[in-house]
Amino acid sequence: MDPPVAEPSGSADEPDPSSPQPPPPPPPTVSPSAAAAAAAAAAAATTSSSSPSSSQPSRYESQKRRDWNTFLQYLRNHKPPLTLSRCSGAHVIEFLKYLDQFGKTKVHAQDCPYFGHPNPPAPCPCPLRQAWGSLDALIGRLRAAYEESGGRPDSNPFATSVVRIYLREVRESQAKARGIPYEKKKRKRQTGMASTSSSSSASASSSKASDKAGEGGSGIAGGGE
Repeated sequence: MDPPVAEPSGSADEPDPSSPQPPPPPPPTVSPSAAAAAAAAAAAATTSSSSPSSSQPSRYESQKRRDWNTFLQYLRNHKPPLTLSRCSGAHVIEFLKYLDQFGKTKVHAQDCPYFGHPNPPAPCPCPLRQAWGSLDALIGRLRAAYEESGGRPDSNPFATSVVRIYLREVRESQAKARGIPYEKKKRKRQTGMASTSSSSSASASSSKASDKAGEGGSGIAGGGE
C-alpha cells in the first residue's frame, strides 16, 4: 500500500505569518512651495473679505472731508485770499452766507403773505436758504475737522461766540418765517423726562408702601402665632 499523503495545513493563497510583510505606503507629501502658496491665498482671501469694512470711511467722515475741502477752497478763492491761520469767526459767517445760494429751504420774507405759514398753499418769490439744521451740523463737522488738521481748540474759528450767536439768530428767524418752532422737540423731550421721573417716583412710593404693608402683615401673622 502506498504511504498516506500529508494534507497541507493551510491554503496556498494565505500569506505565511512568519514571512516579512511589506511596509505601508508613505503618506502624500506637499512641497513647501505649494503649502506657502496655499497659505498666501487664504490670507489674501481673508484680507479681501475684511478690508472693505475697515478701509471705507463712514458717511460722517466722508461728509466731513468734503466740507473741509469746500471750506479750504473758499479760503483760496476769497478776495483777498485767506489762510487758515488768519481765519476768524467773521469769515466763517461769510462762508455760511455764501452757502445760502445753494440752499433748498424756502424762507419767507416778512412782507410775504405766507410768512409764518408752515405749509403755504401756493409758490412765492421768497428766496431759498440753507436750513438752520444743515448749518448747525456743518459747523459741528468743520469744528472737528479743524482740530483734526492740527488746529488748536482755543483758536478754532468755528467754535467762537459770534458763530454761535449767528446760528441762534438763523434758527429764530427761520422758525418765525417758516412757522416751525425748533424748540418744540426739546420741550417734548423735557416733558417726557419729567413724566418718566414722576412715574419712577410714583412707582418707588408704591413699592415702599407695599413693603410697609408686607411688614405689617408679617407682624400680625407673628402675633397670631
